[in-house]
Amino acid sequence: MKVLMVTSSYPLFEGDGTAPFIEEIARGVAARGHQVDVVLPSHPKLRRAAEGGLRFFPFSYAPFASLNVWGYAQSMNADRGFKGKTLLVAPFAALATTGAVRRRLREEAYDIVHAHWVVPGGVLSRGPVVARGKPFVISLHGSDVFAAERSRLVGIAARRAFLAAGAVTACSSDLRARAIALGAPEGSTHTVPYGVDAAFFGGATLAHDERDAMRRRLGAAPGRILVVAVGRLVEKKGFAHLIEAVGGSSQLHVAIVGDGDLHENLDARARASRSSVTLAGRFSRKETRDALDSADIVAVPSIVDSKGNVDGLPNTLLEAMASGRAILASRVAGIPDVLSDGVEGLLVPPGDASSIREGLLRLASSVSLRTHLGEGALRRVKRDLTWERVAATLEESYVQARTLAKH
Repeated sequence: MKVLMVTSSYPLFEGDGTAPFIEEIARGVAARGHQVDVVLPSHPKLRRAAEGGLRFFPFSYAPFASLNVWGYAQSMNADRGFKGKTLLVAPFAALATTGAVRRRLREEAYDIVHAHWVVPGGVLSRGPVVARGKPFVISLHGSDVFAAERSRLVGIAARRAFLAAGAVTACSSDLRARAIALGAPEGSTHTVPYGVDAAFFGGATLAHDERDAMRRRLGAAPGRILVVAVGRLVEKKGFAHLIEAVGGSSQLHVAIVGDGDLHENLDARARASRSSVTLAGRFSRKETRDALDSADIVAVPSIVDSKGNVDGLPNTLLEAMASGRAILASRVAGIPDVLSDGVEGLLVPPGDASSIREGLLRLASSVSLRTHLGEGALRRVKRDLTWERVAATLEESYVQARTLAKH
């Protein structure tokens, strides 16, 4: 099949950590013998060249260079609302996205259009797709459903996109249920958890001195249990509760890998609570892998934030599982879909600092428990959570959408 994939985010260059799951999906579909053309916003740092079955079609949208703020995890303020510049450029980006999709459909014969994020990808692709009578698949990733839930007008637009799609995929059962509540047809809306590159994240071969160097970079003093958390510094990641949980501990050191709008807030919280915390900044994909490999424990303390937003399924969780790390995570959204308490990790109530602290200390005190959970997590990844499996499931969604389009 010839697939037109529409996205607002993608790794800007090889090894970039911006929406790596979109790249893995595109590569996974291409690896199954399909031609995948990716429509995406232009960006000053975008450096992508055609590769095995993949081509890229960036489109310009900003009337001024200072307004290159669409997509690439830069549109929202701490994931709680759109930034002022984003709202200013939105009409230009919307017209440009729709125009780019229309142009691709006019110039080449595609068998399927696959839009990532119902808002904006699905909503903005719907018109050209319907006009051309093309089979349509929408994949949901979390913030898109949140945006549709918050605004009646956006919700109506999302529902129209859902009804035009022959299949809708959601990365968690929670997200699927919320999409159905917004109007996605239950029978054609499926849960498709993300996969993970087990060979990459499970294949770290750090020498002893390299691991020590990474632990020093992450701020862990000798003898401390290193707890690594990875993600953008936004409320829904729950890092404030993690910092609170380790306050005053002489045993635990937390390193948070990522950047974002809450850097100063989290730094102040760490100092106020006497927590041993390093805000390590943004890492490359390889550096993130090495940080996970150097950790004693990986924490994924996701929450539903004060605006109601929550991760669909944190990629960091899957990467930590593939790394064979002991994981402590929140029982929220898609996390319990892939991680069973006591089997692949420990689950705690979201936003409960005392439970986080108790779980971390339990893991810190038992090497055997950490080993048991890490091995269980890796087994689950190899059995169920590969990108090859995700691509095969998406291929089934393409077939479903094409079959419905013929009737």
